[in-house]
Amino acid sequence: MDFLSNLGSGSQLRRLRKVADQVNLIEEDFQGMSDAELREQTDTFKERLEDGEDLDRLMPEAFATVREAAVRVLNKRHFDVQIMGGAALHWGNIAEMKTGEGKTLVGTLPSYLNALSGDGVHIVTTNDYLAKYQSEQMGRIHHFLGLEVGVILASMSPAERRIAYQADITYGTNNEFGFDYLRDNMALNSEDLVQRGHHFAIVDEVDSILIDEARTPLIISGPAQDTHEWYPVFARMVRSMKRDQHYEVDEKKRTVAISGAGIEVVEDRLGIDNLYESANTPLISYLNNAIKAKELFKRDKDYVVLGDEILIVDEHTGRTLAGRRYNEGLHQALEAKEGVKIKDEYQTLATVTLQNYFRMYDKLAGMTGTAKTEESEFQKIYGLGVIPIPTNMPMIRIDQRDRIYRTEEAKYKAIIEDVVLRHEDGQPVLIGTASVAKSELLSGMLKKEGIPHEVLNAKQHEREAAVVAQAGRKGAVTVSTNMAGRGTDIMLGGNPEFLADLQLRKQGLDPVETPEEYEAQWPDTLKALEEQVEAEHDEVVEAGGLYVIGSERHESRRIDNQLRGRSGRQGDPGESRFYLSLSDDLMRLFRPEVLERALIMLKVPDDVPIDSKSVSNAIESAQKQVESQNFEMRKNVLKYDDVMNRQRHVIYRDRRRVLDGADLSEQLRDRAAEVVAAVVRQHTVGIPEDWDLEMLFNELKTLYPVGLDQEEIEEEIPTQEKLVEMFSDDVCRAYDEREETLGSETMRELERQVLLSVVDRNWREHLYEMDYLREGIGLRAMAQRDPLVEYQREGGDMFIAMREASFEQIIGMLFNLQVNQPEPVSVGVVTDAEGKPEDVLAKAAAVSEGEAKPRRAEPLAKGLGGKREENLTYSAPDESGEATTSRDDGAKKPARKTTTSSSGGGNRAARRKKARRKR
Repeated sequence: MDFLSNLGSGSQLRRLRKVADQVNLIEEDFQGMSDAELREQTDTFKERLEDGEDLDRLMPEAFATVREAAVRVLNKRHFDVQIMGGAALHWGNIAEMKTGEGKTLVGTLPSYLNALSGDGVHIVTTNDYLAKYQSEQMGRIHHFLGLEVGVILASMSPAERRIAYQADITYGTNNEFGFDYLRDNMALNSEDLVQRGHHFAIVDEVDSILIDEARTPLIISGPAQDTHEWYPVFARMVRSMKRDQHYEVDEKKRTVAISGAGIEVVEDRLGIDNLYESANTPLISYLNNAIKAKELFKRDKDYVVLGDEILIVDEHTGRTLAGRRYNEGLHQALEAKEGVKIKDEYQTLATVTLQNYFRMYDKLAGMTGTAKTEESEFQKIYGLGVIPIPTNMPMIRIDQRDRIYRTEEAKYKAIIEDVVLRHEDGQPVLIGTASVAKSELLSGMLKKEGIPHEVLNAKQHEREAAVVAQAGRKGAVTVSTNMAGRGTDIMLGGNPEFLADLQLRKQGLDPVETPEEYEAQWPDTLKALEEQVEAEHDEVVEAGGLYVIGSERHESRRIDNQLRGRSGRQGDPGESRFYLSLSDDLMRLFRPEVLERALIMLKVPDDVPIDSKSVSNAIESAQKQVESQNFEMRKNVLKYDDVMNRQRHVIYRDRRRVLDGADLSEQLRDRAAEVVAAVVRQHTVGIPEDWDLEMLFNELKTLYPVGLDQEEIEEEIPTQEKLVEMFSDDVCRAYDEREETLGSETMRELERQVLLSVVDRNWREHLYEMDYLREGIGLRAMAQRDPLVEYQREGGDMFIAMREASFEQIIGMLFNLQVNQPEPVSVGVVTDAEGKPEDVLAKAAAVSEGEAKPRRAEPLAKGLGGKREENLTYSAPDESGEATTSRDDGAKKPARKTTTSSSGGGNRAARRKKARRKR
């Protein structure tokens, strides 16, 4: 119901309140049912749907069913505000619910209702831990009601994934859902497909997934030809180059630019005359990446070095992202910088942005505690309204004013003094930091003060949920890298549900493997732990609740609000405060001149906090500036990906038709006639006396066994159109004869494998060419042309050309490929006696036509012969959206070092000067 998003906030809430009232009105009816009767409601609802009722009409009863099941299974009853949140999700909106309001439980309502249709519901989380935990705990409700629940984890096989997708409700991460979509569109057989459509998705922490990660696409890559020798060369070179002399750095835009002096250094070191000659331009990317690695990527903040690996650190959560790599050679540049083994570069095989992936769903909804600040973006890009849901209990957390210090040292000293005082009173403290290095710095300072504490950062993320769940216990001090453990509730005195689950698992019980024994033990275990936690809860409340300290402001106000939101859940007391210094990244990057004036005018000692309205305004202004800039970046990514999305839709549609077993013989016969007609027209331009019929026949013979007689045609000299008609009929005859020779079944299998082989090979090459086009398209603005319009035009032309070339290759292979019967047809890399790849089309044509060679004698891409690609790399955004770039064009080959140049004679300096005048 899109109109719901356009109504006023009051109208929205009244509509949702009405649903909650309806559920309350019938609640007693469901309370009086036996377990079996409650479970039978599922079958009743399905029958009513089949009889023509819609989901909206079923909603109150379905929600009442789930509410009662939750009471019986989890000893939890959905609050009225949770019922309202569930209705908002069902109607395709984002429910903004504060931390601690039970968003995970809310998701059980619309997921159950929409699963009744049998089309499947996807519940999307930010990491594997949450997907598994939620599927097990919330799945207990759905299992009780007779529904199947699946979960997609990174370690699962295709067969396990297929089973999980067949379930009524499937949990998983955004990346796993997206990668399965891409893998399905690389499948060679219908049996390899795992997903079954995109009906309804509920995205947990929707702002993190659809906003923070939206700048970066999902990319599946395979090994590409590359040379590693240049990475260490440029890593050594830039060490001696100086910032602002040899190159410039824009930290705000995270870009670098080489200066004239820098170009001279590079050209002298490499012994080349002109870095910008076409033969040398691939070297520029090595240079730029080496500078970026030196200036923009800091060890223990943006990445950590573990053994011989560079691991990316998520900016927001502090987690290391195992298996993730920066694209465009940047990761190799970091490896060269740190002196670890340089691993292979990869070429893009399939890619999609999260924006375009999630827009495929028939219905989309989301939950988060912080969405209102991005309401406009959610509406414009995803068509999602944001509905703030009231809290179940009034919020009484106290958000203190920021304390701003002139130096970072004074800031950290003040934080430690504050923590010591709070710890003495037994108040739990959560400290959010911006990087691994900062968390370890604070940890060291706490150790000196003798304060016991837990540290959560990229190096300890596996235990983060257990630590965060207990961060609300009396006297607990937790240092967390920008809210690692998001999605785990911090409850004052401890989290009894988490402790109960942990205790039962220690006893060997599991909600999936041993559901009956687990459910039997759950009530007593939970009750005992609730009693244990309750006494401590009261003590923590008396001490003031959870105290959250932010050690610096994030560039997004929303991330700051997420940190604050860990405190003050469900009416509990709490407090938050940010400590800042004028050397923090945000202040340093965007500090207005007013801050400089304030420093001079205030004349306060370093250990005295600055209380200045102008400083606070500058911080807010800086955050708004970055948010606006990031929004523009995401819109820009989407505009360009929309071009690729239309092309991707055509390719994936064609592939799916092949996999689904569609009979394409008539279409291929028509395409064969079109290909032949194009070749005939190409060679019959002008008057007949100028036609080179011998060349025409030779070229057509590389495509199919020509049945026409060249001498007869030369004597008859028909018109061009008559000649087109003759050859079109001839290739159709040959096609029918080919099928008669092979048999219809073998011909269909040959068509299927050839189509998939050629389409996949040319599509990945097209992706590379589109990457290359995208990389340089910005320069068109210098010629007063719109880069996006140029990208659309040239990309469209390239796509049409690729499609035409594909059909020509397909026709040639269908006629020339040797098929050994009854062995299954295999299309792919064929090797000679020395193990070198040969082009099967060229080989077949040469055998049948002597010296004839096909027009495109290209070796087939690796891995297209009846099996999946191997050694793939999966590149995806981290939870901040900063971990990867938008493309992977590592297949570029660098130029060789050379001392010759086409720029003219004379000594090197003279030639270089002359070349620069030509640029």
